Amino acid sequence: MNKNMVNETDIKQDLIETFEGVKESVRKSEGRSRAGLMLGLQELGTSPNGFIGAYYPMSSNIIVVNKTPLRRIIDTNLKLFKPYVFHVLLHEYIHSLGFLDERTTERKTYEISKDNFGKKHVITQLSINMKQFFPNLVYPNYGWLPPKKIPAIELVYGFDRSNTSNYIT
Repeated sequence: MNKNMVNETDIKQDLIETFEGVKESVRKSEGRSRAGLMLGLQELGTSPNGFIGAYYPMSSNIIVVNKTPLRRIIDTNLKLFKPYVFHVLLHEYIHSLGFLDERTTERKTYEISKDNFGKKHVITQLSINMKQFFPNLVYPNYGWLPPKKIPAIELVYGFDRSNTSNYIT
């Protein structure tokens, strides 16, 4: 992806393709999977304490990714875009598998990353210390909810495409 040529279609395609890798990594490491997830993009902005990269509303079928960090990464360090997307989608996919505790999810994110990429890979390093790459990025605390005035969620069509035949018969 060339920073000057990045458009919304390219970003969505990268999210779709990266999620296929996330699911395969989890299947390989954990023997678990889940079908029928949707991806939403939402403008959550930032706060003085950083920003939320993504969230998974409990008992739902959607992962919501904050658009602000995606744009910032494209503008400031494009080579971190795909590792960041992989990491964020992996973290939220683990939540969608029923792991709601943040510490457990963080540990599983690290273990799966290490199993699939090795200790020194940037994806694994992101799971150890996100702040070394993005000092203003934060994970939501337990109980975090989106703002009361919820910005629109833009659905990404074609997400979780490898499970479409399993989900719709």
